This record gives sequence, structure tokens and C-alpha cells, in this order.
Amino acid sequence: MVARRPAIRSYAARTMYDSLDRLRARLESGEAVVAGCLSGTSADGIDVVLVRFDPGSGAPAPFAFRTLPFEPSLRRRLRSLLDTPDPDVSLEAFALLHRDLGEAFGHAVGEVCGDAGVAADLVGSHGQTLWHHDGRCGAGPASLQLGDGARIAVGTGAVVVNDFRAMDLALGGEGAPVSALADPFLFPNLGEPVALLNLGGMANLTLLAPGRAPLAFDTGPAGSLLDGLARRLLERDVDEGGAIASGGRASEPIVAEFLAHPFFRREPPKSTGRDTFGVDFVDRVVAAGGALAPADLLASAVELVARSVADALERFARPRPARLLLCGGGIHNRALRSALAARTGLAPESTGALGVDPDAREALVFAVLARLAVLARPCTSPAATGARGGGVLGAIHLPPVPAGGRGAIRPDRAD
Repeated sequence: MVARRPAIRSYAARTMYDSLDRLRARLESGEAVVAGCLSGTSADGIDVVLVRFDPGSGAPAPFAFRTLPFEPSLRRRLRSLLDTPDPDVSLEAFALLHRDLGEAFGHAVGEVCGDAGVAADLVGSHGQTLWHHDGRCGAGPASLQLGDGARIAVGTGAVVVNDFRAMDLALGGEGAPVSALADPFLFPNLGEPVALLNLGGMANLTLLAPGRAPLAFDTGPAGSLLDGLARRLLERDVDEGGAIASGGRASEPIVAEFLAHPFFRREPPKSTGRDTFGVDFVDRVVAAGGALAPADLLASAVELVARSVADALERFARPRPARLLLCGGGIHNRALRSALAARTGLAPESTGALGVDPDAREALVFAVLARLAVLARPCTSPAATGARGGGVLGAIHLPPVPAGGRGAIRPDRAD
């Protein structure tokens, strides 16, 4: 006799399933407040955006955005972990940081919601990338983000979706760039081909053209290299506005040496991270440019980033984009914008020209993906990440049920 699966009858289970049903109804009606949040490669704070979604098109309508700086000691711990070679990583430090980042994300969402006078129904949290491996060194691709989703759910009282890259990786994708999966919602009804360039820790392109599926991939380092050099050469977190690089002269031998890296020759789908362009890569650039003034080495790094983007557009953008739209922290680097204009032949614009705040775009991505997850809508794309088959991205964390002693799960056993 085959045993029947016991039905679960509990106040807790009913409450949790009811909360998801109510959330789906609010998402479909456009009433739900959704928060998207992440911490970028610079690890200096948490970006939080609040949106509601159009019930017809699913387009997000942001109404609040802030970047909240990390508490200094938390940022020091995070930077130490990001910059420490693998054998020296403490598992205790890793576990505690995962916990504390979750609490920090929950607090950040709560603060932005409080200022806006709303409560979040849903939070999409990317967390903080600790490691992203493209799988080209023998092992398969892997990616790891910190920031405990359960603690965000407890801290906000909202449903939380996180761990967005895992399903894409399980489907054979590279887990990046997932931003391309949300871009059709952020940039709908385009009348001409455009290239969206996110200048975060890594630079990634999304190529959008009418009637075509988005093509997306990482082009190589951006902030991970430029900010890494600023820390090494200037003892600053960033070359503010690209001011130092603007006064330097790029070294052609240095640029050519590092553009010979195998990653730049690969075809999409491709992604990269600190395993390839992290602290070790910065160290190699510093060693190779030992005789150069800091301004010249920074200018060389800017030129490397710009040429890698221009080469990617030349090789893979079909049809050629009519516009180059920038977002991410690198948009504020004037030296980089000038180099991109010179190398691509396109006048870089802000995504703000199409109504998307360039500083908020990445946080918006995770608000969009969280909505799709709760509505159980697959969004993976082989042209973006290489994933095979349709997958719903993200793990869902439900907020705690009300206290009262009725939450025990009791199986209903049939006679």
C-alpha cells in the first residue's frame, strides 16, 4: 500500500500561503510596494529603491531611492573579506558577516520605507557578491552573495526574494549578467537599437533592439580595477570624477599587455568577477606600471576599460547601436566617459534620458526580478547568461507568522 502524503493543517501554513496569495493580488493590481536593494563592488553602502508596478505592462514606477552607507566597522569587515586571499578567510568571519549584512539590508529597507511613509510588501535583495567564478578554470560556474534573506524578512515584515543567480547557474548559465533579464521591463518599446552599459565593479553590456531578444555579457573590469588602483596609488576609495586619470597619459604597452587577457577574446555568453579581475589583477597592473606616475597608470586603466567595451560593441553588436546609455558608479567618471566616446564613436548618455536613474538601475533590476519570482514567471535567457530552459530566479523567504501558539505544523493522518 502506498502511503499518502499527509496534509498540513496549521495556522502558520495557512497564514503563509494566504500572505503569498494576497501579495500576488497586490502585485497584479499595481498596489504593492516593492523594494529592490544591493551593495555593489565598492562595498560602501546599500542602494534601495521603492517602486510600484504598472498592472498592465509590468513596468516599474520608482518613487524613492537612496544609498545608505555601511556602518564603518561593517564596511571594514566586508572589505577585509573581499580583499583577503582564500586560505586566510575565517569561516566564523564569513558566517557573522552573512548575518550582519542581512540585518543591515533589512534596516536600510526599513529606513527608506519610513522616510517614504510606506511599508514594503516585497523585497528583492541581491546582497553583496563575495565571489563569482565563470567556470573557465576546470570547475563549473559558481557565484556567492552574502546577506541573509531570512533576517531581511524578519527585519522588514515583508516577503523577501534573494539568491537570484542560483537557478540560472543550475540551468547551465553563468549567473550573470542577470540585469539583462529585467531590462525589457525597464526600457520597453525602444524604437532603435541601444547599448546599455553598466559600469559597476565589472562592466556589462545589454544590447537591445526592436524585435530581438536581449544579448548581454560582461566586457571586463570597470570599478574593480579603477577603484582598486585608487586605493593602491592614491589611498582613496575612488578617483573622484576621474580627476587624476584626466590629468594622465595612457601607456599603450600597458593597455596592450592587459587587453591580451584571454577573457577579452571570449564570445558571449560570458561573465567575470573578482576571481579574474580582483585584487590579484590590480596587483599585476601596478607591478607592470611601476615606472609610471599614478595619473598615467589610472589613465591606462581607463583606456583599457574603454577599449574592451568598444571591442565588444564592434564584434558582437548586431545591429550597431544608435545610442550608448550608461548607468552604475562609473557614469560619474569623466575620464571614462571621454574615453568611451573616443573609442566607440558614440556619445555616452545617461539612462536617465530614458527615464531610469543611472544610480538606481541595478536596484530596480532586483525589484523587477522579485516580482517575477513571486508571480512564478520564468525569465532566464540563453542570450543573456547561457541558461538552458526557463527558470524562475530567486529563493523566497516569508516573514514570521504572528505569535500566539497556533503555528505548530500538525500532519493530518488519515485512518
